[in-house]
Amino acid sequence: MKYKTCISIGEDTPKKIRAKLKVALKKSDYVEIRLDFLKSEEVPKTLEIIKKDLNKVVCTLRPKTEGGKFTGNEKERISIIKLIAEYNPFLLDIEFNTLNKNKELFKYLKSTKTKLLVSWHDFKKTPKNADLKNKIKQMSKFSNNVKIVSTAKSTDDSTRMLELYKNKGKNNLISFAMGDFGRISRILCLYLGSPYTYVSLGKAIAPGQFSVDEVKKIINLK
Repeated sequence: MKYKTCISIGEDTPKKIRAKLKVALKKSDYVEIRLDFLKSEEVPKTLEIIKKDLNKVVCTLRPKTEGGKFTGNEKERISIIKLIAEYNPFLLDIEFNTLNKNKELFKYLKSTKTKLLVSWHDFKKTPKNADLKNKIKQMSKFSNNVKIVSTAKSTDDSTRMLELYKNKGKNNLISFAMGDFGRISRILCLYLGSPYTYVSLGKAIAPGQFSVDEVKKIINLK
């Protein structure tokens, strides 16, 4: 079985994104583009110049409240999300909280047949097992592509995130923990059924992230 990687890219200009994307696609199966690193007005131009590669791209427009860099208001963010959907990326990562609050948006994305990755992050801790399972159940109402990520304060926290694979049901589950204690879960999740793991081109975009080269050495990808 070939274990897959997804390189996260966060750059502040369309040109830089296109250049990094070119490099990343030679090294990785998929690429996550953090569109929230751009100024809002740069997003349409970026989508236009990378559109031929979007079938391998996870598009993310993370607001500040969810650990992202998007500085505009929510109305503006929703309209950009709708624009991204028109380009039909491999996956459009949208926060569970966003979909929960905005049923209109979900309705729209359903009508455009956009492939959604529903995500939920806890940047402070790892919740209890029952809470995590319940969260996945709620998230899977929006999509069977589910990403649930916590912050590990111990190896036990990491283990708890990996135990979720036992109950993933029909979901394509991506579950791991951030931080130093969570690093190992970013590798082990692949062996438990995660469709891919997030890596960097060199400089980590998230706490505890490995580079693509490190992961390939560890799991001996050819």
